[in-house]
Parts: sequence; structure tokens; C-alpha cells
Amino acid sequence: MSIKNEQDILHLIQEDKWMMDVLTTAQSLHLPDWWVCAGFVRSKIWDTLHGFTDRTSTPDVDVIYFDPTNIEESIEKQYEEQLHTLLPGIPWSVKNEARMHLVNGLPPYTSSVDAISQFPETATALGVTLDDSNTLHLSAPHGIKDTLHFIIRPTPTFLADPALLAHYEKRLIQKNWQAKWPKVRPL
Repeated sequence: MSIKNEQDILHLIQEDKWMMDVLTTAQSLHLPDWWVCAGFVRSKIWDTLHGFTDRTSTPDVDVIYFDPTNIEESIEKQYEEQLHTLLPGIPWSVKNEARMHLVNGLPPYTSSVDAISQFPETATALGVTLDDSNTLHLSAPHGIKDTLHFIIRPTPTFLADPALLAHYEKRLIQKNWQAKWPKVRPL
């Protein structure tokens, strides 16, 4: 299948029952400014463009939200438990981006999309959500070109800070995406 634009990505996700089950389950928590992001979206695109018929396993399904009124990590764990109860067998990971800047050593994020824009790689800085009318939306703060062309490069946030850039470079080695998707190339 060819993927040329954001609408193609949304269609690809809409046609994937497993992905839509994940999204509707996350939606059922009614979290503020919530998105399922990162590898959940990127891996689907790369699997499709590589012609894989089986889904590449992912270590986690990242659900993010933005709630500055309660930044306790224990709340995130409660949401994970709820998701495990609603849809078992999924490696749920829930993070409130209103607190994650502290973990990442960055200035406070202003929203979930702001946090997505500051993920380590442009190709992974992607998120999808369902609105109240069940319309699927894609967030791609750095566009989709790098993802579609299998290019791994740091986001401007990581490129601008030597410590973050060093973290990015270690992450590239740890992730070893080329072993799963041979067309991937770091820049």
C-alpha cells in the first residue's frame, strides 16, 4: 500500500480493528487532551510501507494526556490498570505530559501536542486521537515526510541540547530499528 499523506495514515488506522479498539478503549477514560502516540503510529506506517502482513510487536502502547491539576504518577498507574481491565493483553503506558517535562529535564509543556513535538525523533513525533464524534485526528508536529521516507533524525529540541542529543544517539542504538525495518536510516 502507498501512503502519501496524513489522510492515508488516518485511513490506514481506521481500517485496523486492533488500532481502533486501542483508541476507543483509551477514549473511554475521557482524559483531557489525550493521544495514543509514538511507536503505535510509526510502526503501523513502517510495517505497511515494508509490506509486512503481521504487526511488529511494540514494547508499549503510549497513551498521553495533559492535566496540570493532578500530576501524581500514581494516577497514571490507575489509568493503566483501568485500561488493562478494559482491554487486557496490551502493554499500556500512560503518562501525563503536564509532569513529563520534569522527567525529561525540559521546560514545561503547554499541551500534549507540544510534548509530542519534543519527542526524541521526528519520525516518532506522531499521535492519534478520537474526538467526541469519533473522528480520528493525527498530530504530526514535524510533518510525516521523515516517517514516510524511513528517516530518523532528532527533533529540534534534542538537536539543540548536547545532553539530549547524546540521549538520542544512545536511544538509536538501543532501539535498533533497522533490524525490524531494513529501510530505516538515521541521519
